[in-house]
Amino acid sequence: MSRLTLDLQTAIEGNDCPGEPDFRRWAETAWMGDTDTEVTIRLVSPEESTNLNHTYRDRNRPTNVLSFPFEAPDGLTIPLLGDLVICADVVAREARDQGKSLSAHWAHMVIHGMLHLQGYDHINDADADVMEALEIRLLAGLGIANPYVTEETDKDS
Repeated sequence: MSRLTLDLQTAIEGNDCPGEPDFRRWAETAWMGDTDTEVTIRLVSPEESTNLNHTYRDRNRPTNVLSFPFEAPDGLTIPLLGDLVICADVVAREARDQGKSLSAHWAHMVIHGMLHLQGYDHINDADADVMEALEIRLLAGLGIANPYVTEETDKDS
């Protein structure tokens, strides 16, 4: 069994973010590799999220999670998966706006980001379907409902 090392960085004050054991459990749930690895999760303010989102994605607003996969130079092998940068304020607002529990939405953001670090994406519909199905399965294993089902979706069924 592979081991995942977590480096949790909190760059915000006065937050009610989950604790390190929760972040570790969620990240381990999403790690599908067969080797040991390390991931950094950094909890940031809207200002830091906006700055990074603008710099790396040309979007001048905060976002829920940014994923930065580690790309080792040729000849260097370091068991580092990459970094997740999560904006606590955005996660809290989204959970409230979407009628989800804060803990469930945090779990979803960590799993979503971890899948990005492992090469999953949602740029096109086919890739999005694969990634979302995996997220749903991993979250269900944690006892968390499908994050893509809303009251409006239920009414359409």
